[in-house]
Amino acid sequence: MEQPKGVDWTVIILTCQYKDSVEVFQRELEIRQKREQIPTRTLLLAVEDPEVHVGSGGATLNALLVVAEHLSARAGFTVVTSDVLHSAWILILHMGRDFPFDDCGRAFTCLPVENPQAPVEAVVCNLDCLLDIMSHRLGPGSPPGVWVCSTDMLLSVPPNPGISWDGFRGARVIALPGSTAYARNHGVYLTDSQGFVLDIYYQGTEAEIQRCARPDGRVPLVSGLVFFSVETAEHLLATHVSPPLDACTYMGLDSGARPVQLSLFFDILLCMARNVRREDFLVGQPPEMGQGDADIAGYRHGARAELWRELRDQPLTVAYVPDGSYNYMTNSASEFLHSLTFPGAPGAQVVHSQVEERQLLGAGSSVVSCLLEGPVQLGPGSVLQHCHLRGPIHIGTGCFVSGLDMAQSEALHGLELHDLVLQGHHVQLHGARSRAFTLVGRLDSWERQGTGTYLNMSWSQFFQKTGIRDWDLWDPDMPRIERCLLNARLFPVLHPSRALGPQDMLWMLDPQEAGSKALRAWRASWRLSWEQLQPCLDRAATLASRRHLFFRQALHKARHVLEARQDLSLRPLIQAAVREGCPGPLMATLDQVAAGVGDPGVAARALACVADVLGCMAEGQGGLRSGPAANPEWVRPFSYLECGDLARGVAALAEERDKWLSRPALLVRAARHYEGAGQILIRQAVMSAQHFVSSVPVELPAPGQWVVAECPARVDFSGGWSDTPPLAYELGGAVLGLAVRVNGRRPIGARARCIPEPELWLALGPRQDEMATKIVCGSLDDLQDYCQPHAPGALLKAAFICAGIVSVHSKLSLSTSSILAGAALAALQRAAGRAVGTEALIHAVLHLEQVLTTGGGWQDQVGGLMPGIKVGRSRPQLPLKVEVEEITVPAGFVQKLNDHLLLVYTGKTRLARNLLQDVLRSWYARLPAVVQNAHNLVRHTEECAEAFRQGSLPLLGQCLTSYWEQKKLMAPGCEPLAVRRMMDVLAPHVHGQSLAGAGGGGFLYLLTKEPRQKEALEAVLAKTEGLGNYSIHLVEVDTQGLSLQLLGD
Repeated sequence: MEQPKGVDWTVIILTCQYKDSVEVFQRELEIRQKREQIPTRTLLLAVEDPEVHVGSGGATLNALLVVAEHLSARAGFTVVTSDVLHSAWILILHMGRDFPFDDCGRAFTCLPVENPQAPVEAVVCNLDCLLDIMSHRLGPGSPPGVWVCSTDMLLSVPPNPGISWDGFRGARVIALPGSTAYARNHGVYLTDSQGFVLDIYYQGTEAEIQRCARPDGRVPLVSGLVFFSVETAEHLLATHVSPPLDACTYMGLDSGARPVQLSLFFDILLCMARNVRREDFLVGQPPEMGQGDADIAGYRHGARAELWRELRDQPLTVAYVPDGSYNYMTNSASEFLHSLTFPGAPGAQVVHSQVEERQLLGAGSSVVSCLLEGPVQLGPGSVLQHCHLRGPIHIGTGCFVSGLDMAQSEALHGLELHDLVLQGHHVQLHGARSRAFTLVGRLDSWERQGTGTYLNMSWSQFFQKTGIRDWDLWDPDMPRIERCLLNARLFPVLHPSRALGPQDMLWMLDPQEAGSKALRAWRASWRLSWEQLQPCLDRAATLASRRHLFFRQALHKARHVLEARQDLSLRPLIQAAVREGCPGPLMATLDQVAAGVGDPGVAARALACVADVLGCMAEGQGGLRSGPAANPEWVRPFSYLECGDLARGVAALAEERDKWLSRPALLVRAARHYEGAGQILIRQAVMSAQHFVSSVPVELPAPGQWVVAECPARVDFSGGWSDTPPLAYELGGAVLGLAVRVNGRRPIGARARCIPEPELWLALGPRQDEMATKIVCGSLDDLQDYCQPHAPGALLKAAFICAGIVSVHSKLSLSTSSILAGAALAALQRAAGRAVGTEALIHAVLHLEQVLTTGGGWQDQVGGLMPGIKVGRSRPQLPLKVEVEEITVPAGFVQKLNDHLLLVYTGKTRLARNLLQDVLRSWYARLPAVVQNAHNLVRHTEECAEAFRQGSLPLLGQCLTSYWEQKKLMAPGCEPLAVRRMMDVLAPHVHGQSLAGAGGGGFLYLLTKEPRQKEALEAVLAKTEGLGNYSIHLVEVDTQGLSLQLLGD
């Protein structure tokens, strides 16, 4: 539902008819503001109607007065002034009347829809849909003014409804299309060719409705949406001081004025319709009001006269949205069920619910915010909402069941419900909170007219079946014509000796089975009619109960997503838990998953989710998420994880975590340490690559003889990041890389030889004959700093240890080239009399890098140790195994590629460490864009391999361009501005280009349109300012890969 841009509302005000609901609905608005559905600067107000029956017009006038009063006070005025409306965008939302299918009204009726783009996970109510439509579809582009939106309708509006506001003044109604048959029970607009409203008909005659029909045969329905310009809103606001309209506002009532009922459409707007005559308007009355006595008629006459005086000169136009839809939420259970179900759908719609046996849900049914354990059968066309049930339960067709929990499940066992509405309610009776349950039939009418039914049968049949008598339901002096379902005292709310349950209503379905005992218990209970029950409903408890159930099912969801290894993001759920004050239970659930799953990959993701919770709790404060994770306080839990004791490690982490929750800085540092804990588990998973490391003994080199290892560099053409653990074994990786010589040289190498002294002599430098640093290690103590990445000789010390030549028991930490590590390992192993195959060496380096905590993948060693053009692949499984396929290209294509491939040093140093942490964080969060992009990286690799097989430079250029876009999606921030400037300058001259590896700087490789373009591009770059210390290098495909030579002293 969310759109990128929306109206920056000045005020959103929600009107409701019950005084005790104001605080409840105010909190609901504030919750939506926390969820980012409402701008943070918007003033939120919930206000009760001055009287229960002031009508939609009276509620609008009162809301407008309250808004003007608040804005006036905020602006420093001491009196109400309409000047504050001139720069304000105001949205008035009307709750409307009671709704028989939701205790919190039509606005908070939950819908079977999800918003996958929402930053915060939540059940979607009708109010949420209407807020989205007003903020992102109807509202954008409108001038300052007042929008009024009823919440008693289900609305659909296209993303761009095409409403023009050029030259607008007056008021504008939004009309949506409907059939002439639908219009017979609703309001329609009669308009002229210029869009001016001529008249408004409610339940018009056939002739009147036909006059409203448009060329397509549909009619513009009154939809409950109105916009008032500032000028018109000022005229309307002016009436609040004029009797009798002052009685529509709280000010008038507080001054002793007599209440007046006013309709928004058939009082306020109707007087602006062009064809309406004054004399007809003054004697008319809104359709929702009764005839009344002469005194009331005179009072209404005065109110309409005042409206005519203020508003008659204001133009009223219509904006017709032909691709939208409107459905009024009637009191018909059949229509309500139809709006929440999906006739013809092959399966059920399950939203924010955990269902153990989904196959028992009927086609077209819907389940919203439920926990269903065991066999719970739901028939086609039925709806379950806000229920925690345990089967066996059989709910048949045509049912709506809401608000039941485990305590009520047993009452449903052995029953088969059909065409029924069963609801659990939270009530407050004289300050005491309790539960009550109501049961009605799908076909029962809530209207006061007609003979009426109950449980889909006539009252006489009901009395005969149950033994209930009419005097049980109505006072004897109530006229029969007034007796109806609304005022029948059917529903027990208090029993003298026990708590009530659904069984106190369900016995009526089978009185023979329940016997006279159930009837006596029913008669012994204090019972209320539906009308009497409404003021007793505890809406705060209802919404709190729904929220509690939502988070209960959410915890089940989190556990299932992790244990089933689903690519579903838990970040919106984490945001919901934090913003609504429930992070503790979520972290406890994540702890349980991490400790009990027995899979280091799943456990690592669970710990990453805990880190996300802690990061969200910091609310953007406390520093960057990426940072060090070696505080001594966390050594004990880390040591348990290093030893493979997941349960004790997770428990120790949680124990330490509790000490770091007091302020944002500590929360962020704790999050870093949880990510560090996850890295330990990643390393343990990747260490499974040891299965594929082997060597064979060979003859030792002669004394003093050098073992020289040389390797090419590598460039990646597609698939990078998919080789990085945990993606490499959770998603499965595929990277296409080229081994390359730079300026004709193989730039990476190492050499080793045995010496007679019991020492290690280490030398490091750019060339073999110009070693810059020389180190002598005479004891194990001299090797202890191998775990410090910047210590002199750390790579070579670590290589000795990982080759098994030296044994040191300590944690390793190193960040350097995988290819260099491969060269060093190969030279050391050969010098020690062991030969290691290239495939085994790839896995040895992978293992080495994880032991050294660099967190790198396998693409570097595949690219540099293996010759030519190849694709490396790893399957989504452990143990992690890398398989390499050489790509065969057309004859002569390698030379052609050499002529068109160039390497540019950008002058920007790569800063990939935080990029890696950010990518892993996004992957563990399973952000949808990242998951999709990761799949695209793997798929794109196979397409790139095919481009090589065809020998097509333009196709390869497209691959490079797409690949760079994928890298930027994977790691936002990997493209410095200077590099972007360089790429823009080079773009006209190349088929494609990309930064090597993770990006962020380093080397840029190009596939030029013309051959041998080094000098030409040097000239191009020389003319560009601000590029820094760059250089261009020749590149050619290396067909040798790793080479080992034995050389004399």
